[in-house]
Amino acid sequence: MAVAQPRLPAGAAMVRRLARGCWSAFWDYETPKVIVVRNRRLGFVHRMVQLLILLYFVWYVFIVQKSYQDSETGPESSIITKVKGITISEHKVWDVEEYVKPPEGGSVVSIITRIEVTPSQTLGTCPESMKVHSSTCHSDDDCIAGQLDMQGNGIRTGHCVPYYHGDSKTCEVSAWCPVEDGTSDNHFLGKMAPNFTILIKNNIHYPKFKFSKGNIASQKSDYLKHCTFDQDSDPYCPIFKLGFIVEQAGENFTELAHKGGVIGVIINWDCDLDLSESECNPKYSFRRLDPKYDPASSGYNFRFAKYYKINGTTTSRTLIKAYGIRIDVIVHGQAGKFSLIPTIINLATALTSIGVGSFLCDWILLTFMNKNKLYSHKKFDKVVDTLDQHVGQRLPVPEPSQQDPTSTDPKGLAQL
Repeated sequence: MAVAQPRLPAGAAMVRRLARGCWSAFWDYETPKVIVVRNRRLGFVHRMVQLLILLYFVWYVFIVQKSYQDSETGPESSIITKVKGITISEHKVWDVEEYVKPPEGGSVVSIITRIEVTPSQTLGTCPESMKVHSSTCHSDDDCIAGQLDMQGNGIRTGHCVPYYHGDSKTCEVSAWCPVEDGTSDNHFLGKMAPNFTILIKNNIHYPKFKFSKGNIASQKSDYLKHCTFDQDSDPYCPIFKLGFIVEQAGENFTELAHKGGVIGVIINWDCDLDLSESECNPKYSFRRLDPKYDPASSGYNFRFAKYYKINGTTTSRTLIKAYGIRIDVIVHGQAGKFSLIPTIINLATALTSIGVGSFLCDWILLTFMNKNKLYSHKKFDKVVDTLDQHVGQRLPVPEPSQQDPTSTDPKGLAQL
């Protein structure tokens, strides 16, 4: 007679089953069951989705975006500009020292094309400009002494005095007199300005790749004296005519010279460092940056003054309101070089994404197909664990004649 095995406590039995499951999960290899469904439409959808995903990664991700490379954006950059040329206005010749502001030449340079001059200003009292809000008056009662208008030219004295011309009156101010009122001398400098030349010297550096390059290729000292920029024949001569820049930005030079404006010179350094250094070239583009069709903010002008003394005692100045073309040099760029890490990451993403086709077709198969219940039965095996209902309770062992045939035939050979 067989000796009965001692019954283990319910908790110990559960721990043992968990231990066996963990041990089995550690050593066993699991693979999903594959079911072949012979359906041409579903097979066509499956392959087309996989093909589209594959084309997306091969063409866009790897060829266009070059995602197999490590990249760096925003290169370190230095810019030096220099303007040359002369022009004339009424009875005067203008050179670089007079029409270029600021003179040192950085990434922003302004070229004066028209000026309004208010000469011989001295400190004193005079009528306020009629352009200033609430400056007109009829009597002294309309002018408050000591009042200061930030849009005006000085501090009001409290007197209402005749204007410079006409029958109107404005409040008197203590300021540089006579004030600017729009009737000053007007000089147009833009007659010869299209022929001004601008040298834009640019050097960039990508610290991640230790790569540096400039937009001047020739080592000859006199190279820049005889060249002019041409994108096809001479892309490494960074000397541009002002008229060429304005034309490339799509603007009318005469109109721009009268009202002023801001033109951006964009230098783009997109470099594939897997290729030779000669393939990394600057690309130039030009566009207007100030809003052309917005009267409130279009155009560009600024003021400055030249001071001098009369008879060595009285300080005077000439006020100049300058309209001009401001050139902003903007440098962009991106460099890339092959790296194993982004290549592996994107390859893994591509292989994983191909599985989207199977997920989509499974969804169609189990949701919209006529025999979806049959497919679901074939795809999923449902196993009910009766021990979950009575944890720790041993089920009665059936007689051999009552046992499931599969217990004696674990491989299911009897059904074949």
